[in-house]
Formats: sequence, C-alpha cells, structure tokens
Amino acid sequence: MGKTLQAAQLRRTVAEVIAAAGSSKEEAQTVADNLVLANLSGHDSHGVGMVPRYIDAVLEGGLKPNSAIAVKLDGGSLLALDGQRGYGQVVGAQAMALGMERAQQTGSCVMALANAHHLGRIGHFAEMAVARGLVSIHFVNVQSRPVVAPFGGGDGRYGTNPFCVGVPMEGREPFVLDFATSRVAQGKMRVAHNEGRRVEPGYLIDEKGQPTTDPGVVVVPQPGGMFGALLAFGEHKGYGMAVACELLGGALTGSGTWHRPADNQRSVINGMFTVLVDPRKLGTQNEFAREALAFADWLKQSPAAPGSDGVLLAGEPERAARVKREREGIDVDDTTWTEIVAAGAKVGARIA
Repeated sequence: MGKTLQAAQLRRTVAEVIAAAGSSKEEAQTVADNLVLANLSGHDSHGVGMVPRYIDAVLEGGLKPNSAIAVKLDGGSLLALDGQRGYGQVVGAQAMALGMERAQQTGSCVMALANAHHLGRIGHFAEMAVARGLVSIHFVNVQSRPVVAPFGGGDGRYGTNPFCVGVPMEGREPFVLDFATSRVAQGKMRVAHNEGRRVEPGYLIDEKGQPTTDPGVVVVPQPGGMFGALLAFGEHKGYGMAVACELLGGALTGSGTWHRPADNQRSVINGMFTVLVDPRKLGTQNEFAREALAFADWLKQSPAAPGSDGVLLAGEPERAARVKREREGIDVDDTTWTEIVAAGAKVGARIA
C-alpha cells in the first residue's frame, strides 16, 4: 500500500529528522532537499529511504554532522579535498563549488574528494556543473559492505561504484549520464525488498553464489549471517569500469579502497575523482555546440523500435519524472515509512 506524499511535506519531515540528529537547520534542509530531489527524479534508491541509514551512521559515529571540506592541496586547477565524513550532500556541493570556480578561472579543474559520507545521486553534481556550462566527469567508489561480485567471482568484493558524465547542450537540456556499475543500484534492491517484489533474473547471486531473483539477499542477512551480491552490468565491461572507479575514486583521491572482511557499520564513505572542463576556454566552443546538437538530432531521428516510445538521451527520464511526481506526489511504501518514523524516534523527532 504505502502512502503518497507531496515533495514539500517530505522535505519538512526529512529535515526535521536530520536536524534532530544534530545537524544545523541549514544542513538538514540541504540534505532533505537533495534526498527528495532524488525521489522526484525517479531514483527512490537514493531518496528519503536513506534516512534510517544516515541516522544509524550518525549514532555510530561514522557520519559527522556539520562537517565541511578540508583543503589538503590547492594547486590552482588541481584540488585535493577531504569531506571529513560529513554529509555528502553538503561536502560534495562544497567541493563542486570550489572545483567549478577553478574550472571557470583556468579552463579546467581536476578535483579529488576523499572521505565524504554517502554523496547520494551523483547526477546532482553533474547538474550543478552543466548549469554553469561546464563538462564534468565523476568516478566514485563506495566503502561500505561490499555488495557487488567481480566478473567471474561468487561473492561481493566492492560497492556499486557509480560513474557520471554531464555535458551542457547549448539552448537545450543537458546530457546527464549517471549509473551504478552494478546492473542495478543497491538502493533499488532495498526498495524492491521493502515492497515485497522479486526482481528480474540476472541481477543477483545468493549467499552461495547461485542466481536468484530475491532482492533480500543483499538487504538482510541470509542463513549463517551471509549476504548475496549484485552482478556488474555488461559482464567484464561493467566490472572493469567499477575497478576504474575504485582506483580513481578510492585510491587516487586518498579516500581508500575496500579490501577487508565485511562489517555491520552503517556508514557509507565515498571518494570522488572529478574532472571539470570549461568548453568556452578550450577553443572549440562553436564546434562543440554545433556538433553536440547535430548528433543529438541524428539520434532522435531514429525510428522507434517495436514497443518503444523512441530514443531518449540521458537525463530526459529524470526530468520527466520530476514533472510527474511534483504534480502527483511521491509514493513511499509502508516499510520505508515505518523505518523513517523509527529513525526519527531514535533522535527524538516525532513523525505522524
């Protein structure tokens, strides 16, 4: 069943819970706005369902409210930053603001962000960049219980390690490509489990390494306390991309990689390696604008495949979902809502 809530109501509720856990009013609102925007965009995996985990992480000490980025190296167009385990929605935006300023000054910026708590939907940061006319590329690793099996492997060894690219399109909506390197995001399995749904074959293996359609194998402990794992998208290709995200987002940033037995800690630590480029300073702005639009038009002229509504570009489904969900509201299943209410109770926030 669940309930349907308007975005404004969800923002108020989430902000109340985050503030009760020790965040300033401004920080709580920033986190709430970001989570609800993920729901509006159709990515419930990165939306308000993360609140219970955030509260647990704060109470455990792995997530530090009211933290800001620390600048470890300022080399002009080369930045090394530390998120100090602050809310990723906050320290990620702070890092992007600094990186975007440098890219606009010098033409480009290479930015390494270490030790941010869960950054949420990485596409949000690409949207920040394209709004300023910048191209952005993001490699992100995830330090939490390893939930993705390497290609050819039979258990979880790393995280969902997202990759993202944002490209502005002159006079049009931007191209924003944002995906987990697993076949599906871990949060989508949490949502499916909470809703009591099975998932398509080919997404998961159980705790014995066998194929399964039960999302619970990566959400709750199985017999013996073991977990199953997600599979990489595209077999060896998605696996290779995930390793690149681990090496760049984790090792190169100094944030760290996962190479230890799984634990039960609730914190989710992200490292993000970001490249920002200002096309206006590259000398190819006119060609870039013309050719990008010409290629997009060429793709759109392809006839719709049987059963398809036609060709879409990355970013279009999210923008359509925002319009629809702003109008019709956001569905939250009963299990997720109960978990949010319980999380609020842990920090003294009473939610009706």
